[in-house]
Amino acid sequence: MKNNYELLLALAINGPEEEIKALLERLEKIMNAEGALIEKVQRLDRREFAYPHRHLTSAHYVNFVMTADPSAIVKLQQKLALVEEVTLQNYLKKEKVKTTDAPVQAKKTRKKETVAA
Repeated sequence: MKNNYELLLALAINGPEEEIKALLERLEKIMNAEGALIEKVQRLDRREFAYPHRHLTSAHYVNFVMTADPSAIVKLQQKLALVEEVTLQNYLKKEKVKTTDAPVQAKKTRKKETVAA
């Protein structure tokens, strides 16, 4: 059963725009090879870390919105850990929105009874 995921990657790459595009294409090929269907790629540009990580102070952030099997996510974690430019990776499983088929009923209002004395 395929689930919806968001994958946030921090990429340690200091080069021209062409190198970043080439790296993103390479990462997309890895994801597609594992059976992930990429729906959207959001580039969040270079951002500073809250604290130094592996002697780095900033990285390019990229968010991938995709659909994949849970077993494919495990394989992706292992494969992306071997890519030198991938500094951090964070996976978020998105929940499906539940819809109700029953119509929404309005609250019944109670009429106040007046007592005549």
